[in-house]
Amino acid sequence: MARRAANQTPRLRAFRFEPGERLAGKYEVLAKLGTGWEGEVYKVRELGTGIERAAKLFFPHRNPRDRTLRFYAKKLHKLRHCPIVIRYHTRERVSYRGMPISVLVSEFVEGELLSRFVARQPGGRLDAFMALHLLHALASGLAQVHQQREYHGDLHADNVIVRRYGLGFDLKLVDLFHWGPPSPENIREDVIDLVRLFYDAIGGPRRYASQPEEIKAICCGLKRSLILKKFRTAGQLRDYLETMEWHQP
Repeated sequence: MARRAANQTPRLRAFRFEPGERLAGKYEVLAKLGTGWEGEVYKVRELGTGIERAAKLFFPHRNPRDRTLRFYAKKLHKLRHCPIVIRYHTRERVSYRGMPISVLVSEFVEGELLSRFVARQPGGRLDAFMALHLLHALASGLAQVHQQREYHGDLHADNVIVRRYGLGFDLKLVDLFHWGPPSPENIREDVIDLVRLFYDAIGGPRRYASQPEEIKAICCGLKRSLILKKFRTAGQLRDYLETMEWHQP
């Protein structure tokens, strides 16, 4: 019976809410922010306070018995003291074409996707010093996540929001949804993804050969075994960056 019920779950691919529409009688839709595997994210305004928030609406077949939403909400709540993680606010239910839809409401973060930030830099890449500042901010933020025995699981330039850049980066991570309990392997995968993100930000394979040796010592030619021999957690990578020596040419 459970399998039959699951097969009858509506397989929606889009909600298509328009600006000005109301959700749960509490929120006004301002704009669509994006679509993912499990649902859509909208920028909304809380009617009672005027506060802008992000609302993630889950496709029913991707959220059986609210398992996906609960997993995501609990993970965000557990990491609520990690500044790099968005803050969970509440859970709501809305009706869409007569179907109950679950909504996860979180803080709305102003900023620019890292992929776009990098693309608009000269040459479509970051110089070595800017990239090191970026890597340090990411490693420092993820170190706190790893200390909570949690992980991201899908770290790439479209899951990082640049809020501000000056003496350093102010960043937020999005889409921390990844099934499975935390494990040392999950944490190591985050480290591999961190180094790969750094490698891509400095120009990838077309620029790697001309990078200073200090940069190559971090990237390790993207060889997994060499990276993990040096950095098994984001905290170890952060500590390395804070004590590394830079030899001027």
